[in-house]
Amino acid sequence: MRKIKEQNTMNNNRRKFLQVSALLGAGAFLPTGLVSAAESFAKLKKFGIQLYSVKEDMAKDAAGTMRKLAGFGYKQFEGFDGGKGILWGMSPAECKDLLKDTGVDFISSHANVFKDLDAQAEQAAEVGMKYLICPYIGAQKTVDDWKKIADRFNDAGKTLKKHGLKFAYHNHAYTFEKLDGQLPQDILMNNTDPKLVDFELDMYWAYVAGYDPLAYVAKFPGRFTLCHVKDAEAAGSDAHDRGVLLGKGEIPYVDIIKQSKKYGMEYFVVEQERFVNTNPLEAAERNASYLSNLSL
Repeated sequence: MRKIKEQNTMNNNRRKFLQVSALLGAGAFLPTGLVSAAESFAKLKKFGIQLYSVKEDMAKDAAGTMRKLAGFGYKQFEGFDGGKGILWGMSPAECKDLLKDTGVDFISSHANVFKDLDAQAEQAAEVGMKYLICPYIGAQKTVDDWKKIADRFNDAGKTLKKHGLKFAYHNHAYTFEKLDGQLPQDILMNNTDPKLVDFELDMYWAYVAGYDPLAYVAKFPGRFTLCHVKDAEAAGSDAHDRGVLLGKGEIPYVDIIKQSKKYGMEYFVVEQERFVNTNPLEAAERNASYLSNLSL
């Protein structure tokens, strides 16, 4: 009897969803009950993975690993330079063929943006990337030092603009630790040109540093177009060693993903660096399943 009731509920919800779809197509006003049904079926259609999450597998077989990730449901890749360049030893043509075969977009790559930037930008643009990202800059000693870093980011942004790309910076916890009463992340936000510099918010690092990731995105609407989605286990352990599978920690990703879109967030990129009772590829598959099944 319980199974029959559950099935009837599912059928009713599906009928409501189909009604919503038909009404939306006709441009009709939606009654409250149907709006709720539509919202309950909202899904994250596309999400990516930072390939550093499976760096050992990438080192052994980059193309094969990327094919496996595509099979898990990832529609976007974010790369990193693992010693073979941002295309992992592939020519742009080879990389484009792989992306076409797998149906994945190579949206961005972490890179050394202060060396051979033009050459890297040419490769990135040829395979359709939108961003080259500075993954780490290190804590600075003074506020003025941070302002100089902002100037370097602006310069990198100018170079990338010539290639049709944009620069972005990926934070760690140190930009959320106050220096002389100021937050380094604020200094970067306020001293970079929005036309040249975007930011990739690592939700985990902001969170473990004591900041609400969603509130910070809302503070600077339009500046965070990418984010790293990785979960943190309950407080009490080392802030630098709290990474867990998505849904196994305490970061409220359903609300964050849903609400952050309102402030310009476009790309949700899985990253995991700590693996407990699992391995990188298995974790990648489970994280993809988690995001695929979220009701936003």
